[in-house]
Parts: sequence; C-alpha cells; structure tokens
Amino acid sequence: MAGELILITGGTGLIGIKTIHTALKAGYSVRAAVRSQAEANAVLAAPTVKAINPGDKQTFVIVPDILADNAYDEAVKGSELIAPAIKGTTSILTAAYKTPGIKRIVIASSAVAIIPWEEFIAKEVDTVFDDTYEIPFPQSPCPSRDQGISQREEAEWDVINIMPSFVGDNEMITDPKLISDGTVSAAFTQVLGGDSGWGAVPSTSIHPADIARLHVEALDPKIEGNHSFLAVSEGQRGTRWEEAIEIVNCSFPEAVKKGFLPNNGPATTKRTKVESSRTEKVFGFKFQSYEEQVKSVVKQYLGLLGEPVA
Repeated sequence: MAGELILITGGTGLIGIKTIHTALKAGYSVRAAVRSQAEANAVLAAPTVKAINPGDKQTFVIVPDILADNAYDEAVKGSELIAPAIKGTTSILTAAYKTPGIKRIVIASSAVAIIPWEEFIAKEVDTVFDDTYEIPFPQSPCPSRDQGISQREEAEWDVINIMPSFVGDNEMITDPKLISDGTVSAAFTQVLGGDSGWGAVPSTSIHPADIARLHVEALDPKIEGNHSFLAVSEGQRGTRWEEAIEIVNCSFPEAVKKGFLPNNGPATTKRTKVESSRTEKVFGFKFQSYEEQVKSVVKQYLGLLGEPVA
C-alpha cells in the first residue's frame, strides 16, 4: 500500500519512467535500479519526476549488469513490493527468494507472450486473443535440468504480469530527432511525412500512462495475484494507424500549416483481434483512446521543438 517501498527496474525506459512517476504520485517510496549514476540523474531530471520533487522518497541502486549472477540481491533488500522490467527478471526472482517480506512482483511482459508471433505480426486470423489464451508449446521428451525456481521452493509472494502492445510517448527523449524511436514510429513517422518501414502494423496499442497505472495499481492486494492482464486499447476493433493523419489535422492544424507536422506519410494496419476488457473491469478504468495516444506524442514533439501547444 501507499507509503511502502517498491523496487522498479528499467526506470529509464518508456514504461519505467511513467511507472516511477505514477508510484511516487500514489504515495509510494521508490527505489529505482539503474545501471549508472548518469541514469539516476536522468530519472531525477525527467519533467514529471522533477515536478513532484520526491526528495528521499526516490532513491537508487546501481546495478551495472542486470544479467549477472546475484545482480539484484542487494537491490531487493528492504523492499516490500517489486515491479521489474522484462530484462533481468530471472535475477529478480532469484533475489526475491532470498529476501523475506516481499509481497508481490509485477512484471512488464508483452502481448506477444500469449499471441503467436505469426498471428500477431503477419497472419490475419479470426481468433480473438484474450488473457486466457495460451500459445501451444511442444512438450520436450526430456525433463529440464532446471525444473524452475517455483518448483524447488515455495515463494512468499505472488506475481502479476502486465502484457501491453505498441506504446507511445517517451518522456526520457529530449532530442526531437529521436521522437520516433522504438514502437512510437508505427504511428508518428507518418505524421513526420516518412515511412516507418514497419509495413502493416498490428492493430494493437496502449497509452504508456495506462501501462504505468496498471503496474502501480497491481500492487494493491485487492487485485488478485498470480494473474496476467492484457493492456490493449480500443477493444477488438483495435488501433487504426492511418487514423493518426486525421487526428493530427483536426487537433494540431497550425502545426501542420507551419510544416512542423507534414502529416502525409504512409501507414497501414494489420488486423489483430485482442480483447482486454477483463483488465479494464478488474482495475476499474477504461484505457485511453488511440486519439489520446497520438496527441500525447505530438504534444511532446512540439514541446521539444519549442512550439506552443494549445
């Protein structure tokens, strides 16, 4: 609950920085695992974190190599709740077994954890993927040498997986030339008049602020543990990437007129039916629309250019 100490890894990432801000705003004390002091300084300089002025409620632990043995042994000590990023999850789990008092681990997973890659990225099927869907894996004729930590020891804590898809604005970007890095390019490269090179993009997206909110609210014991939650907006209709052009024309006409947003690049959508209404029901809020996702990236970009945003 609020006031407790949580450990967040991947804090300099797109989702991590929003999770840090959301957790601090909710009243948690945050320990962020970073690779260097420079990364710690970057977190403190992020506008949303700086605005909160967290003081001693925001601390850091330096973990230079997240894949090293025992990488997080010191980081987890004294923390009651942990929100790890994708990389280094095994190290986090191993360290958590050694540390009493941990209650819950929230993992930033991905929608592709339950959607076969071909069906997600290339093949259009009528299957509606929800958080009960499981990718079939062939069973090995030989038992694994490592049966898994959870089979050797009984954990005190439970796990929640948050499974998002394509995400938007990244507060850690300070150079407007880098605004389309990562999955942001699926929507924003066309706004800048270019081609993202993605081809037809799966119709799945989510506002990063919603992902951060899910991570923090998943720490509440009222949310039942040992469950996975999809995070994809717009229901089964999904995202239509080409709609970014109309959204920008309607919402930022002056920036388009001045040439800051050429808004004439190509974009196509590959239909992928995903249903995450259960997540919205359990957490009690509706995901922000694709329109809001586009607007947040445009506002960030114009802000970096020094262009006034209404």
